[in-house]
Amino acid sequence: MAPASGPTGSEPSPSGVHGDGPLRAKRVVLGVCGGIAAYKAVEICRRLGDAGALVSPVLTQEATRFVGPLTFTALAAEPARTSLFGPDGTGDPASPVPHVQLGRSIDAVVVAPATARLIGSYAAGISSDLLTATLLATRAPVLVCPAMHAEMWEHAAVQDNVALLRRRGVHVLEPAEGRLAGGDFGKGRLPEPEAIVAALAAMLGPRSGCLDGVKAVVSAGGTREALDPVRYIANRSSGKQGYAVAAELAARGAAVTLVTSSALAPPSAVDVVRVESAAQMQQAVLSAAASADVVVMAAAVADYRPAVVAGQKLKKTGEPMLLELVPTSDILAELCTRRREGQVIVGFAAETASGAELVSLGRAKLAAKGADLIVANNVSATGDGAGAGAAPPAEVEAGGGVAFGFGEDASRAVIVSRQDTLDLGVVAKSSVAAKLVDAITDLLALPTADR
Repeated sequence: MAPASGPTGSEPSPSGVHGDGPLRAKRVVLGVCGGIAAYKAVEICRRLGDAGALVSPVLTQEATRFVGPLTFTALAAEPARTSLFGPDGTGDPASPVPHVQLGRSIDAVVVAPATARLIGSYAAGISSDLLTATLLATRAPVLVCPAMHAEMWEHAAVQDNVALLRRRGVHVLEPAEGRLAGGDFGKGRLPEPEAIVAALAAMLGPRSGCLDGVKAVVSAGGTREALDPVRYIANRSSGKQGYAVAAELAARGAAVTLVTSSALAPPSAVDVVRVESAAQMQQAVLSAAASADVVVMAAAVADYRPAVVAGQKLKKTGEPMLLELVPTSDILAELCTRRREGQVIVGFAAETASGAELVSLGRAKLAAKGADLIVANNVSATGDGAGAGAAPPAEVEAGGGVAFGFGEDASRAVIVSRQDTLDLGVVAKSSVAAKLVDAITDLLALPTADR
């Protein structure tokens, strides 16, 4: 079934991110049900394309009340489908049994969001539309991502249906806890798009479940160092890359503790420790690392903090303010000094260089800290559109139109080890996470002396 529009297996996805994505050339049906979280499926569609997948969107009629099929058609490899039949009710002569043809030609189905109604129909074997018919017709792996109100998710019937699907081999990604429709808070929120894409990649990859029994710690976000009760010094790190690493590790079976200063909703199946300052992050990371097999320091920890924190708000006087800064603790270096036998330690180097200089800086940090791996990434900003106090525009790859850096969904990164250098180019942060976890998995399989 040739793509009607959009990318082929050798072209970049519509959003333009380049590279060897973890889902490259995989044919994926993206099923979208009628829930408020349907708007997030647009981002999932885009990220699947970024990861190299050829996406065939299938929307229920209820889903079209929340988001239009044309939006998915513009992002996917094929036009979005909404019915077993054509607009005139007679069907498509070129595809008289679309659910069977879809089911036989794909590598996976991901349903996001999956409503209680979809889960119940799928568990009972009831096909009432193109999506449920495709789910019953396919023998490809299926990833179901529930999203609904907390009371619905907790209902015994829904839990029984989910358990039945799991016994049949269906992969179910637990909903996240967070803010729900109507302002409520609870478990039932659709996991973030990057976590869903990472879970699908792990499900289809050769290393699915390869980290069962492994304990991992990941830090994420930029720390905030207080000046007084009102003000602080910070950086522009969003935490997106650390979250993607945590999601990838968890998708492969690791038990993950995420130490974060970011306000992002955390990936599902991850234990979260919230911190703000470098000192708090140091304490939390060192405590969790004591029993961990893998530690990934993806956080952008402040290098300096104010020597004195004022107890009251500092008043504006109209005169220059002299601020004394002192170094913060080097958490990565301390981790390497305290390293457990067999422990793999990964650091990140946020740089403003590129090319050979970026690799050289990564190698220098690898040697200085004593880590096993360093991810050196270019977080520089270019352009002249930023006003005072505003975040400048992220760097854009020459000719590619892909923004990368702090706060963006793509990264310009290299992974360096003592033996090798892997230049990833400009890729989605989920792809950086997948390649990094590949490298971590390889190191875990080696004797410590050979790393």
